[in-house]
Amino acid sequence: MFPKGRRTALDQRVRRTLVHSLYAQPVSLALGALCGIVSTGFSAFITGSTALYALSATLCIVAIARVTLSLILAERQRDTSTYTLEVIYEIGAFSYAITLGITAALALVLKVDVGVQVLMQANAIGYGIGICARNAGRPMIAMGQLTLATGPIILGALYVGTLPLIALAITMAMLIPAMASIVANLFRMLRESIAAAETSAKLASKMQTLARTDVVTGLANRAGLNHAMVEKLLALPDDRMLALFWLDLDRFKEVNDLLGHPVGDRVLSEVARRLKEVAPDGAIVSRFGGDEFIMVCEIDTRRHCEELADEVLSYVTRAMRVDGERLEIPSSMGVAILPDDGHDTDTLMQSADLALYQAKVGGRNQARFYDSSMSRDLVRRREIEAELRAAIQRDELSIFFQPIVDLETGRIRTFEALVRWFHPEKGELRPDEFIPVAEETGVIVTLGNWITKQAARAAATWPEDVTLAVNLSPLQIRAPGAAIGILAAIREAGLAPERLELEVTESLFLDDSESTSAFIEELSAVGVHFALDDFGTGYSSLGYINKFPFSKIKVDRSFVSGPKVGRKSDAIIRAVAEMGAQLDMAIVAEGLETIEQVRAVSAAGCTLGQGYYFSRAVPDYLAALLLAQERNPKSVSRAAVG
Repeated sequence: MFPKGRRTALDQRVRRTLVHSLYAQPVSLALGALCGIVSTGFSAFITGSTALYALSATLCIVAIARVTLSLILAERQRDTSTYTLEVIYEIGAFSYAITLGITAALALVLKVDVGVQVLMQANAIGYGIGICARNAGRPMIAMGQLTLATGPIILGALYVGTLPLIALAITMAMLIPAMASIVANLFRMLRESIAAAETSAKLASKMQTLARTDVVTGLANRAGLNHAMVEKLLALPDDRMLALFWLDLDRFKEVNDLLGHPVGDRVLSEVARRLKEVAPDGAIVSRFGGDEFIMVCEIDTRRHCEELADEVLSYVTRAMRVDGERLEIPSSMGVAILPDDGHDTDTLMQSADLALYQAKVGGRNQARFYDSSMSRDLVRRREIEAELRAAIQRDELSIFFQPIVDLETGRIRTFEALVRWFHPEKGELRPDEFIPVAEETGVIVTLGNWITKQAARAAATWPEDVTLAVNLSPLQIRAPGAAIGILAAIREAGLAPERLELEVTESLFLDDSESTSAFIEELSAVGVHFALDDFGTGYSSLGYINKFPFSKIKVDRSFVSGPKVGRKSDAIIRAVAEMGAQLDMAIVAEGLETIEQVRAVSAAGCTLGQGYYFSRAVPDYLAALLLAQERNPKSVSRAAVG
């Protein structure tokens, strides 16, 4: 059943357990010794035999020494070898058994009072049989005690030679092999039971370990982390602090999508290896799930924690090579300290999670420490989320429109739809307050479809040559059924797809996912146009300009009215405008506030302009009024730039 080496190790463990069981019940040993002392002492007293007195005294000394040693060794079993324990027990057991057996035999030989003979024979035989059951875990000791207790009686009975005593000798001689068989059966059952219990315990321990271990990295998983943190917290000295480092791998999804999950698993394993190397002694290192890792360790001071955070982040984010690919895996980290940021594990993890969120929002690939303002921000975001959902239902949101003007003719070519929230109690809330919350919580999908539908309803009443521009969040685009939601909104509003222009930012293409490509292809196929917004502020790439059907590029306002406007920014605008002309794309200059800026971007080659110089964002009825004035020959229109 078991390999030889494993069976030998199992036998040794079972033997150790069985030897230790000899000392498990010192009370029964003491009671048995007391019975022997009383019976021999009583026999010596009744008969007055000097020999019996001597044997009784010897038995008393042996019994007391044996019980005392058993009590001492029962407390020191872990520090004493199995062999030593067994030898000491054998000496005491065999000494007691032979003394008791000789005393019973001497009672027969001296032909003392019949009652005394019966008392001693019964005591010796009962002891021998009883000890077989008690010490069945070590058969040699049990049978040795039985033989030493009954052997002298057999010899004494044969020496006296009366027929009843000869019969007694024969019966007792037959008793020894019979008890040997019983002891052997008991020993086998004990051995198998202990072996089975040990196997079950090992299996349970292995299952528990597996349940608490991450199969990819070999680190503790979430269950293992929770268990280890509780133990760590209970053992934490009063003068020490506990730090929790929550690490999230930025853009890890790209590794799985582009290189495959096997490579992703190797990246996770490498990160786990690095974390274990850089972690202080006694630290808990775990994979919390996905591409998130948690390290928990004791620290002396906050400064020590800051140094450790920098060391961990720089070590983990070093470039790695996997299957010939050189990979750089930036990471964000949130750090919380107990007791400063929480007095229990749950609160500590919540604080570190909030710090991690701030690290991501702040630009990623950095470590942030928790502070109380993060909790206030969380409460604020949750409040905005709940109120935003209600605001959509109660029509508290409004759509404003800002014109995009043809720089040559001065006519409005497009209106960009911008959402405004006028809270009944808090007043106007800025888009940069609630749009990020909508993106984090998934409300952006509902909000985006609502904006498109409301704006399309207004645009359907405009002249057909005026188009509608709507900004889309990357999260909205990646949502399942995003294209269907857009098409349903314009269909319900009665707006032709060709009059809808969807503005997307360069950040959309960082993941270069299939869902993004499918979204653009599906809507382009029915006539919807796409514009690249905020060009020049992100990861600009001519690759996706060539790949996707953009009809318009919007140059970010920082090149037009930012603090670094000058010769370089003018050259960039000219280059983009030239590219647009060659690719038959309109170029929009954003953020125009003065006539000088308008003339400059027009001279640089931009075809369209947007900004306060032309108009702020206005409600739908004012947008309609602007169009009516523009198309009325009698109205005063803004002169064309030229």
